[in-house]
Amino acid sequence: MPRPKVAIVLFNLGGPDRPEAIRPFLLNLFNDPAILRVPFFVRPFLARTIARARLAPATANYALLGGKSPLLDLTRQQADALEAALPDADVKCFIAMRYWHPFSLETARAVREWAPDQVVLLPLYPQYSTTTTGSSLLAWRQAAARVGLAAETTTVCCYPIDPAFAQATAALVEAAFDSARSALDPAVGLRVLFSAHGLPEAIVEAGDPYQWQVEHTVAAVMAAWGAAVDHTICYQSRATPQKWIDPSTDAEVERAAKDRTAVLVVPIAFVSEHTETLVELDVEYRDLAVKLGVPGYFRVPTQNADTGFISALAGLVRHAQSAGPGLCSASGGRLCRIEHRGCPFAAVQAA
Repeated sequence: MPRPKVAIVLFNLGGPDRPEAIRPFLLNLFNDPAILRVPFFVRPFLARTIARARLAPATANYALLGGKSPLLDLTRQQADALEAALPDADVKCFIAMRYWHPFSLETARAVREWAPDQVVLLPLYPQYSTTTTGSSLLAWRQAAARVGLAAETTTVCCYPIDPAFAQATAALVEAAFDSARSALDPAVGLRVLFSAHGLPEAIVEAGDPYQWQVEHTVAAVMAAWGAAVDHTICYQSRATPQKWIDPSTDAEVERAAKDRTAVLVVPIAFVSEHTETLVELDVEYRDLAVKLGVPGYFRVPTQNADTGFISALAGLVRHAQSAGPGLCSASGGRLCRIEHRGCPFAAVQAA
C-alpha cells in the first residue's frame, strides 16, 4: 500500500535575490497590513515613503552580502535536510516566502501539482506573532483557495518551548559560550544577550503573544543548558517611529560597556542567517561594542541546517501528522494566555 504523500510548507520572511529586488521587497514588506497598521487608504503612500527612506541603507547592507539575501539558499538547505530526516515518510518540502519569491501563490500551485494527501504548514518562526506567522498563514490560505488546493492541512502555529528545539538551541549557545569564555581574560565577565526582532509596543498591547513566547523560549533554553550565567533579553531592528518593546539590543551593548563585561549575542527568534544577523548583529552592533569599549563581542550562529534543529523540525512534522487536520502548537493545544487575543487558537475558539 503506498504511503501517504505529505507536503511540508516552510514559511519564512524572504529576501531580495538581486539589488534590483530590494525596493519591491521593501514595498511588499511595508504594504503588509500586519506590519504597517494604518488605514488601508494611507498604507500605500506610507509604505512608499518608508521604503524610499530605507532603500539606501538596505542596499548598503545587502552589498555586504554580495547584493542579495542568503535566506532562500539557507532555507533550501533546511528543506533538503528536513526531507532527509524523515526517511520513513513520502515527504516533500516546499518554501513559501512572505515578501519575495517564492511567494505563497507560486508555492501553492507547486503543492497542488504534487497532489499531496496531507499538507503540514511549518513556520520557520519559533515564536508566533501576527506580524510573521499570522501574516504568512493568511497569505497561504488566500493562495491555496485561489489555486484550488484542498488537501487535508495541519498548521503548526509555534514551538517556543519545544524541548527538542530548546535543547538544540542550548547546545549552540553552550558551545559559543565556552569558546568565548576561553578567549577572554578570566577576570572579565560574559553576559548573554538573547536578541529577538522587536515589535511596536502597541502590537503587543493589542494581544500579540510574541514577546511572551520569546521570554518562554529563553527560559526553556536556559533550563536545557542548565547554566547559571548572566543573561538578558533584548530587541533589535526597530523600523518605525513608534515606541517599540525594550530593552533594545544597542542599549544592552551600552550597558555592557558601562559594566565592563563582554557579551555573547544569541539571535533567539531567527533560525537562519540574514541581514539582521550578518549585518545588524555582526557589523553594526559589533562596531558599537568596539566604539564603546566592550571587552569582548561574540555571537552565536543561527540554527540554519544544524542537525539538532532539523531533528526538532522533523519531530514537529511527526507531531502534526498525528494531530490530524487543523491547528496545533508543538505542545498540542493553546500555549498563550487568555489576554493574548492575537493567538491563532483564539480565532479558532471564537468560531
